This record gives sequence, structure tokens and C-alpha cells, in this order.
Amino acid sequence: MRFLSMVRAQENTGQRPSEKMLADMGKLIEEMTARGVLLDTAGLHPTSAGVRLRNNHGKFSRTDGPFTEAKEVVGGYALLKAGSMEEALELTRRFLEVHGEEWNVECEVRQLADM
Repeated sequence: MRFLSMVRAQENTGQRPSEKMLADMGKLIEEMTARGVLLDTAGLHPTSAGVRLRNNHGKFSRTDGPFTEAKEVVGGYALLKAGSMEEALELTRRFLEVHGEEWNVECEVRQLADM
């Protein structure tokens, strides 16, 4: 089964990852990729560089970022391969653990629907 773990964080806090966090994250990514449980991962550019497209009953509209109404935004993701939701949550917990005590982040984990 595949799961998407979306990292939600507050934008515009000015907080940047430390060198230690980046190194620890790199090690975790290498380990999980080698085990075959991490299929893909990336951080996202800020909402100021994003665009929202909407289809409202056939009428299309565009909204350029930043999206000021959003208190939390998806700041990154991990695409995981796991045998259960519990396993996906444990893998996600390891990503959160790397952030240490100085970060306030959460992840939303959802199983992908295979078509």
C-alpha cells in the first residue's frame, strides 16, 4: 500500500532547518529509500510562489499566492510504501522526530487509492 504523508507547518515564521537537522534528514532519507519504504519526498516552495486553479461548475478561476487565509500549509511530503496505516504512521513519526523540539510541525497521513 502507498501512503502520502503531508507535512503541515506554519509559513512565514522565518524558521530554517539547522545543519544538523538537514544531515539527520539526509541519513533518514537514505535509510528509508534503501529499505524501499520511501518512494519520494520533497519540500515545497512557499505559497507566495504558488497558484490555485479552481473549477467551479465549469468556470475556471486562478488565485496567485500567497494564500493569506491559510494558517498552516503543506510544506513538504513523503510518499511511503507500507503494509498498514500503523506502519506508515511509524515511518512518519521518524520524519517528525528529526525536526527536534524547536519545530512545531504535523503530518497528515492518507492512503492512496489505487485505480
